[in-house]
Amino acid sequence: MNSRGNIKDFLFEKTTALFALFVLALTLLLFALLVRESLPAIRKIGASFVTNTTWDPVLEEFGALPFLYGTVVSSFLAILIALPLGVGAAIFINEFAPDWLKTPVSFLAELLAAIPSVIYGLWGIFVLLPILRDHFMKPVSRVLGWIPLFQGPVYGPSMLAAGVLLSIMIVPFILSVSREVLATVPKVQKEAVLSLGGTRWEMIRIVIGQHCIPGIFGATILGLGRALGETMAVTMVIGNRPDIVLSLFQPGYSMAAVIANEFTEATGDLYLSALVEIGLVLFFLTIVVHLVAKLILNRMVPEARKGAAR
Repeated sequence: MNSRGNIKDFLFEKTTALFALFVLALTLLLFALLVRESLPAIRKIGASFVTNTTWDPVLEEFGALPFLYGTVVSSFLAILIALPLGVGAAIFINEFAPDWLKTPVSFLAELLAAIPSVIYGLWGIFVLLPILRDHFMKPVSRVLGWIPLFQGPVYGPSMLAAGVLLSIMIVPFILSVSREVLATVPKVQKEAVLSLGGTRWEMIRIVIGQHCIPGIFGATILGLGRALGETMAVTMVIGNRPDIVLSLFQPGYSMAAVIANEFTEATGDLYLSALVEIGLVLFFLTIVVHLVAKLILNRMVPEARKGAAR
């Protein structure tokens, strides 16, 4: 019996190890493919690829800085909007919503996460863009047009539209993970805060501060990773203009969008290699974001545990 058990444990351990190695090998193969296909652009363009602002395939001048800028700004806007919405909705569902409302809201949140991005893009074109343009961007431009963030003519497709659409797409991820994190807090700790005279707001603030901040931060990084790599929805509303403009009301471009738009048009070897190198830059950007997030989490978790112990 023991020998059979040991054999089963051994086989199970080695099988799961193979699964883990497969994931690692797949990541390394993807990285190797991106490096191999982008070598012509790396050799000819060099480091100026990520500092040059000119993208002119006709003259074979390729600079990815506008696409990097558009990706970072639109993703930051998305997190800025989605984080309070997702966490606030999670707190309401877990702490305040009646039982008959919790299930429908949770189901609809999960349904939003399953909608294809192209559907979001169509909704953005026909619904979001007109609303933003006529009821927000134009009034704000008239009143605050002297501020660089709101300068320029208002067309509709813009960095702001991309950020708002991305925020809607990542809210379900932040909401779902935040709900699970909030549900792990022991009920006795919540009751202890209330029994000491604390209000519901104070109870939520103390509980989140001591237990849930690392988990909510992890949910935010999950949403950020989704926003950085989003392609079709962003392509349909961002405007696809390779310029670096401070105004959020002006069109921009993202790295995923330029690959989707121009990959089939890339006739020259250098052009195709430059597009693959954009994918490599996006790959590095995603890795850097997750490494920084991991370092921050490694510092936040012990602090949260110390706070809980006190």
